[in-house]
Amino acid sequence: MKTLYLDLSMGAAGDMLTAALLPLTDDPAAALAALNALGVPGVSFTAAPRVRCGVTGVGVAVSVNGVEEDEALLAGHHDHDHGHDHDHDHGHDHHHAHTHLTDIERTIRALRAPEPVLEDAVAVYRLLAEAESAVHGEPVEQIHFHEVGTLDAVADVTAVCLLLHLLAPENIVASPVHVGSGTVRCAHGVLPVPAPAAAKLLTGIPTYGGEIKGELCTPTGAALLKHFVASFGPQPAMTVQRIGYGMGKKEFPAANCVRAMLGETADKTFPAASDAVWELACNIDDMTAESLAFAAERLLSSGAADVFLTPILMKKGRPGTMLTVLVKEPDRDRLLGEIFRYTSTLGVRMAKKERAVLVRRSETVETPAGSVRKKISEGFGVTREKIECDDLAAVARAKNLSLDDVRKALTD
Repeated sequence: MKTLYLDLSMGAAGDMLTAALLPLTDDPAAALAALNALGVPGVSFTAAPRVRCGVTGVGVAVSVNGVEEDEALLAGHHDHDHGHDHDHDHGHDHHHAHTHLTDIERTIRALRAPEPVLEDAVAVYRLLAEAESAVHGEPVEQIHFHEVGTLDAVADVTAVCLLLHLLAPENIVASPVHVGSGTVRCAHGVLPVPAPAAAKLLTGIPTYGGEIKGELCTPTGAALLKHFVASFGPQPAMTVQRIGYGMGKKEFPAANCVRAMLGETADKTFPAASDAVWELACNIDDMTAESLAFAAERLLSSGAADVFLTPILMKKGRPGTMLTVLVKEPDRDRLLGEIFRYTSTLGVRMAKKERAVLVRRSETVETPAGSVRKKISEGFGVTREKIECDDLAAVARAKNLSLDDVRKALTD
């Protein structure tokens, strides 16, 4: 199984994750060019060797209109001046306009990237907004983001999403997260590390502090980990093929980097033992079909593994609907809150379910109609292949054909 392991012994920030993933690609120069081709307004990416504690890795810098920004003016509400790469001068004042989540989503969806990359980036930003919403007691829709800094954060988030799309690991595992120690200054005063938004995002994820003073895990880094990492723990038994060191800007007594290792883990025939989900379910008889559909869509966009609606007969012979939501362990409590937020239910049943799953991967294949993605599932003596439906639909629209016609043409 193609596995990515992230060593987070010095925390995580958006640009450090980008720098760690870049050397894992088949052609880092082409991958860097793809980042610059995303089209984030005024943003450019540069990569150069950087040495920390005698180890040479990669440092990635993100510039907005030629000026290098710092991440977490960026990563959240305008009240938070969290440090990009642990370097930001928290004493600076910033006088820029601010923008809302809907504006961020519009910016992301206008980028030149495959649809799955844009969906991942929007989901990561929603996690950031939800964390800030919980911290500040404001609705998600009213959370403000620093406008100039947001471009830097959009660049970091989308870069990681694009690189992971290119690498297409079947499983992502990470070490427990070192969050640092001490305090961080924001507009309201001095707060403990990790800063409140990062702390909220890291709920359900193993973390630890230490003697190193500073904010090692930024909100952007925490949101990316929350969205992408399937499990946290020691490095699994794996045959490592490539290693990337994503270096931070600041010097610490320990090498300030995210180390990423890409390789193969054992037997693809059986599912990972840790592959379990929580099943959250409730019965509803007082919501319209439109409201239920909207709730299901919001739950999926908030990170649920699956959401489905089942017609049922309830007490007094009333027709009703059972809402079932499948979630990973770190997302359980957050998605519980979302169920109560978007539905009328007064209670949710919870059960942990072990799953037997086929190992899934994606590869791009060339066809007479152009490049399309093929999804491959393997395990238990079974192999299945299927062309990505979105790619089929794109070809069908371009050539004014039916999906069946395109599918037949590609498989003949």
